[in-house]
Amino acid sequence: MLLILAIVLLLVLPSPLDVIFFCAALVLGAIEVSYWWRTVRGRRVETGAEALIGTRGKVLAPCRPDGEVWVDGARWRAHCEAGADTDAAVTVVGRDGLLLIVEPR
Repeated sequence: MLLILAIVLLLVLPSPLDVIFFCAALVLGAIEVSYWWRTVRGRRVETGAEALIGTRGKVLAPCRPDGEVWVDGARWRAHCEAGADTDAAVTVVGRDGLLLIVEPR
């Protein structure tokens, strides 16, 4: 964003000020990029079934004890020890490979 601002300032401002503000915007842009790089470089990306733990879903096929649930916009195989009927609300409490372990809400 600051790079675009720097280019606009270079084109709009009069001669001595355009170079000064262009350089200042470039320096601020470099500081911003380094700040965001330091902020996000240590974070782990969570994807797949492990990211679903704690989310809520709806039972598509009765879980007695195995069935199917709809969680986060996708159909998943699920296991529910307590059992859950179709259209029941469940919460994901764990996983075993791509099999979600769910409990009724």
